[in-house]
Amino acid sequence: MAYNKDKNLKLYYSISEVAEEFGVAETLLRFWEKEFPQIAPKKSGRNIRQYTKEDIEQIRVIYNLVKVRGYKIAAAREILKKNKEGVEQKSEVIDLLHSIRKELQAIRKELGDIEA
Repeated sequence: MAYNKDKNLKLYYSISEVAEEFGVAETLLRFWEKEFPQIAPKKSGRNIRQYTKEDIEQIRVIYNLVKVRGYKIAAAREILKKNKEGVEQKSEVIDLLHSIRKELQAIRKELGDIEA
C-alpha cells in the first residue's frame, strides 16, 4: 500500500493516522469519542473508524482544550457547548502561533549556524 503524502486529497483517515497526527494513543481518541458527541467518525462494515477532516478539526479543538490548555473533560465539554465557534477560532489561532514559533526557531537556529 503506497502512502499518500498529500493528505488534502484524502476523504477519510484511520484512527492510527489521527492518533499519530496529535501524538496521542488510539485509546484516548476512543475515550474522547464517548465523552464528546462532536466526535462521530463513520464506521465501516467491520466497525473501523473513518475520520473526516471535520472530525479531525473537532479533535483539534478538544486536544487544545484538554492537552494544551489543561481543562478537565467536563469543563472542556461545557466550554464547547457554550461557545463552540469562539473555541474553534482560538484553537486555529493557537495552531497558527505554534507553527510561526517553529518557523522562527528554525530561522534562529539557521542564523546561529551562519554566525558561528
